[in-house]
Amino acid sequence: MGHSGATLLVGSCEPFSGKSALVMGLVQQLRDKGQSLRYGKPLATSIEQQTSGDTLIDDDVRFVGEIFDLPPSALLPSLTSSTPEPTKKQLATGSLVAPEQALEQLRGVLGVGEGITLLEAAGSLNEGLLFGLSLPQLAHGLQAPVLLAHAWEDAGSVEPLLQAKALLGDQLLGVVLNNVEPDQITALRAELSPALEALGLPLYGLLPRSPLLRSVTVGELVQRLRAEMLCCRERKDLLVETLSIGAMNVNSAMEVFRQQRNMAVVTGADRTDIQLAALEASTQCLILTGAGDPLPQLVSRAQELDVPLLKVEHDTLATVGVIEQAFGHVRLHEAVKATYAFRLVEEHCKLDQLFSALNLTVQHA
Repeated sequence: MGHSGATLLVGSCEPFSGKSALVMGLVQQLRDKGQSLRYGKPLATSIEQQTSGDTLIDDDVRFVGEIFDLPPSALLPSLTSSTPEPTKKQLATGSLVAPEQALEQLRGVLGVGEGITLLEAAGSLNEGLLFGLSLPQLAHGLQAPVLLAHAWEDAGSVEPLLQAKALLGDQLLGVVLNNVEPDQITALRAELSPALEALGLPLYGLLPRSPLLRSVTVGELVQRLRAEMLCCRERKDLLVETLSIGAMNVNSAMEVFRQQRNMAVVTGADRTDIQLAALEASTQCLILTGAGDPLPQLVSRAQELDVPLLKVEHDTLATVGVIEQAFGHVRLHEAVKATYAFRLVEEHCKLDQLFSALNLTVQHA
């Protein structure tokens, strides 16, 4: 199926399905092949780095620009953002932005560009309806093909994809499944590929579940837990991949710690035996819950080993809940994750087939 123009929409049925990793892989491949490209998000979803008066550019777009050293002209501004203020303002009007109006604005931003334009839609199929910028509205308005990133758990995971197919019709070019258990990839590729193809969902890749891509920085945990950092403030960039709870006796704890890597350990402020054991394992940060201050020798040992020590007001259960919620729900804004993401996409996605489906004759540089 041929699609006019060289615009590709990257979307998902649900937030945090792996769109950013897929975009990184696409940009890397296109750059390697000497293809000129532009990238943007019509509806910005994260604008923490935005300064007032500046052109509205989503944080993810800025990050891709930095990682790949793209010229400013390659980074497309957003029309608006789905952050609370503009959303509240639009809702107060009691009306929706007409898709035609949004598209006219978007065409103004896009102009006539060389090469391929990658547009990343918001997190779900509905997000952006208020602004006329949902994925189906963009796909039909621009007559642009859509590549979906979708987290795969089991056969039931196909249901949201069928809904997407119903909404997107022929604009749906295909899907890349993410978060697949590594030992299932070969079997799934053999079983799923023909079944999805028959349902109008061509499969362009299966990305294995990655603890690194789901990991969170110590700094992110400090922010989410509103934690006090007792030492090693300069180590906020450390990545936490797993979580251990030090609630058992010290021998059992050591056994658990030995099996984990790059972990955050959550334990009561009064469990000095567990705390000292955790510092000797593959611990990226130690989080103390409940009343009481840590012993001075614990703080100095943590400093010696460069392990950040965090103190939180919550109890252990609430703390664990916040951390669990953070895994896999953070933006991909670390260079080490970006490098890993484009390697994953390169190894596990059939991008040449994708480019030929787009009628893109991508030349090797």
